[in-house]
Amino acid sequence: MNARTLISRTIALLLLAGVSSQAADSMTRFDSRSGSKVRIEGTSSVHDWQIEGRIIGGFLEAGANFPSEPGQTVQPGKVEARAEAFIPIRSLASVEKDGKPYSTHMDDIVYEKLLEATNKRILFHLTELILKEPAKSKDAPYVFDSKGELVVAGVTNTISMPVNITPLGEKKLKITGNTTVKMTSFKINPPAPSLGLGLIKTGDDVKLSIEWIVAQRPAAAAKQ
Repeated sequence: MNARTLISRTIALLLLAGVSSQAADSMTRFDSRSGSKVRIEGTSSVHDWQIEGRIIGGFLEAGANFPSEPGQTVQPGKVEARAEAFIPIRSLASVEKDGKPYSTHMDDIVYEKLLEATNKRILFHLTELILKEPAKSKDAPYVFDSKGELVVAGVTNTISMPVNITPLGEKKLKITGNTTVKMTSFKINPPAPSLGLGLIKTGDDVKLSIEWIVAQRPAAAAKQ
C-alpha cells in the first residue's frame, strides 16, 4: 500500500467517525425511572393467573420526529430509535387479581421455568419504531408500532407490539404496550403441577403488558 492510498483511507475513516459521532449526538436518550410496571397474565384449568413486577431497566434513544413534550407536532412515519430494556426475573411475583401476593410456591415455579439460575433477566432489543398516529390532544398518547427481539429463558424471538408513548412533561415519558406470546415459542413447557388426583393444565398463551417510565438524561450527565 502506497502512502497516498494510506492517507486517503485514513481520511475516509476519520470522516466516517465524524458522521457516526454526529448521528449519536443527534439522538436524545431517555433512561429508566421508578414507577414502571410489568404484568404477565395466563390461564389454567383451575383459574386465571397473573404475575407482576415493578422494575424495568434500560434506556431509549430517539432521533428527530420523536415526541418528547406534550402536544409536540410530529409526522407519522418511521422514527430513528433504539432501546434496550430488561426485567429482573426475581422482581416478578404472582399476585391475586387485586394485586395482593398470591403464592411463593408459584413464584418458585416461575423462576424455574424461566431458567432464572442461568438467565437472570428478560431482555428486549428494539429494532423498529413507526409513528402511526400523532397525539389528538395535549394529554393524549402518540400511537406507535414497534418490533424487537424478546429474550426469555435464553431464547430469542422477534415480536411486534403496538405501544402508546405519552410525554408527561419535564422530559419524562410513559410507554405502555401489550402483546401475546406462547411459552412454547421460548422452549418453555407450560407448567402442569399436581393437584389432588389430577394435574393443573396451564395455557400456552400469555399476555405481556408493560408500563415503562423513562426520563431524558440531563445534559451534564450525558457528557460524562
